[in-house]
Amino acid sequence: MSDLPQKDWSATPRRALNATEIVAALARVDGWTLSGDGAGVAIEKTFRFANYYETISFVNAVAFIANAQDHHPDLSVHYNRCVVRLNTHDVGGLSITDFDCAARIDALLA
Repeated sequence: MSDLPQKDWSATPRRALNATEIVAALARVDGWTLSGDGAGVAIEKTFRFANYYETISFVNAVAFIANAQDHHPDLSVHYNRCVVRLNTHDVGGLSITDFDCAARIDALLA
C-alpha cells in the first residue's frame, strides 16, 4: 500500500460525486459494483475466503484501515466471505473517499 499515501479525511471537505465521476472512479477499482440509489447509493464487493478465521482476519484488517481513514464501511460477515459496502453518509452519496478506501481494501489481498 506504499503507493497509497495516508489521507486525513476528517480534515478534508468531501462532496458527492456526480454520475460521470462515479463511473470513472468505479473503473479504477476492480470488482466493485454500484448498489442502491439516491442517498443510499454505495459501492460494494464480496471477498471470499477459505474459512471463518481468514474472513475475520480480513475484517480486522479492514477495521484498521477504516479507523486510520476515518471512514467506516458496512460489513456483512459470513463464514467464508465478507461483503464490504462503502458510502459517504455526510454527503448523501459517494465521495472520492469511498473509492480511496476501496483501493486500500483491495490492496490487502494484492
